[in-house]
Amino acid sequence: MPSAAGVLKATAGTVGLAALAAGAGLGYAAGYEVRAFALRHAVVPVLPVGARPLRVLHLSDLHLVPRQHRKREWVAALADLEPDLVVSTGDNLASLDAVPAVLETYAGLLRRPGVFVLGSNDYWAPRPRNWARYLKGPSKIPMPEEIPRLPTDDLVRGFTDAGWVDLDNVRTRLTVAGLDLEFVGVDDPHLRYDRYHDVAGGAAADADLTIGVTHAPYRRTLDAMTADEAGLILAGHTHGGQLCVPGFGALVTNCDIPRKQVSGLSRWSAAGREAWLHVSAGLGTSPYAPVRFACRPEATLLELVPVR
Repeated sequence: MPSAAGVLKATAGTVGLAALAAGAGLGYAAGYEVRAFALRHAVVPVLPVGARPLRVLHLSDLHLVPRQHRKREWVAALADLEPDLVVSTGDNLASLDAVPAVLETYAGLLRRPGVFVLGSNDYWAPRPRNWARYLKGPSKIPMPEEIPRLPTDDLVRGFTDAGWVDLDNVRTRLTVAGLDLEFVGVDDPHLRYDRYHDVAGGAAADADLTIGVTHAPYRRTLDAMTADEAGLILAGHTHGGQLCVPGFGALVTNCDIPRKQVSGLSRWSAAGREAWLHVSAGLGTSPYAPVRFACRPEATLLELVPVR
């Protein structure tokens, strides 16, 4: 039978190894992966037969602080892809002074056709919080008196002055690379700023494709867009879980979407219809939780092709 001293020594060794592993994991998550930007690619069969492919760059959750020069340089270089269309699904800001840096970072992309919606971090400044609460469900909607308001109007003006279209609770049509695209967008469902009833209605029969755009992929939004025959829905917000377990995946989604659909391309079904859903794991994090594990920051180049 081992002595008490032996048991204590073995326990201390186990705890020490666990602490070492945890420290190494945190160092990797905060020191490397959070800056290990990745460009994803996905092919989505949604266009009419005979249409030429359309290249769509999906950006989300930049969460920019002006001092983040590596992130800014990487995102700015995406303009070299020369996408046919840029779609931003919100949460661009992470500080009160970030708007000029965001517009400078996106400068090359703002010369391309683009559409956008806003997220909660385009309205309200990030704040310290107990991140363990995410394990219990989506984060609380902030109260206006609790946190500073971000310069949302300056951000929107910068985007729209460059020619990008604001899709917050808007339905509109654009011709992009010879294709007639219908867009239906909502303001952030996480804040309950979405007013889908203002834009509801079946997809235009004479459009080549109807695309739904939202920041947070809540079921109510995805269901409504799918029921109204959107062929493709783009969203962000989830950060892909941000901290994932290899072989298991995301622990949280920060909304009510299934964990298996927390990022990437999947199918969404509602009211007997189906849409392609792409959820971006995003490019950033809150400045108060600058870590990612098994979930690299990303942008995605979607190649829309004819239905097979």
